Amino acid sequence: MSDALKESITHQFTSALGMLQKAIELCPESLWLEGSPNRYWHIAYHALFYTHFYMSPSDAEFTPWEKHRPEHNYLGAIPGKPDYRPTIDQPYAQSDLLEYAAFCRAEVAANTAVADLSAPSGFPWLPFTKLELQFYNLRHLAHHTGQLADRLRSQAGIGVGWIR
Repeated sequence: MSDALKESITHQFTSALGMLQKAIELCPESLWLEGSPNRYWHIAYHALFYTHFYMSPSDAEFTPWEKHRPEHNYLGAIPGKPDYRPTIDQPYAQSDLLEYAAFCRAEVAANTAVADLSAPSGFPWLPFTKLELQFYNLRHLAHHTGQLADRLRSQAGIGVGWIR
């Protein structure tokens, strides 16, 4: 695949992560811990975790962020354990998630540059190519960033601007 395509993917992830970063930065303390069933900070962490996860060459080669807390990446039931609900009891601070966003930007740049976009995804439950995985991952990031931007607008009257 062309370097121009990889560059486009990197630019779109950088912008999407920038919008998530803004949603984290602009969140008032009162909203940070709010939400049912998922708190604001938890959705932000989930979006960052899976952006990082799916940027890895494969699930077997994934190394969690140094501040990862077990099970905090899940928003609901853990796959394969439908009756088990993880204990999510330690909120991340905004500064931690801003740090993780910067880490994810670096991972996007490094991993996209060397990815074989025509290869299998590296994740057995996602039976498509690395190229489609990039779209899947970007769509997931945008979905959750939109959720947070909507909460900011509706509950705090704060808008998250578009990043080109």
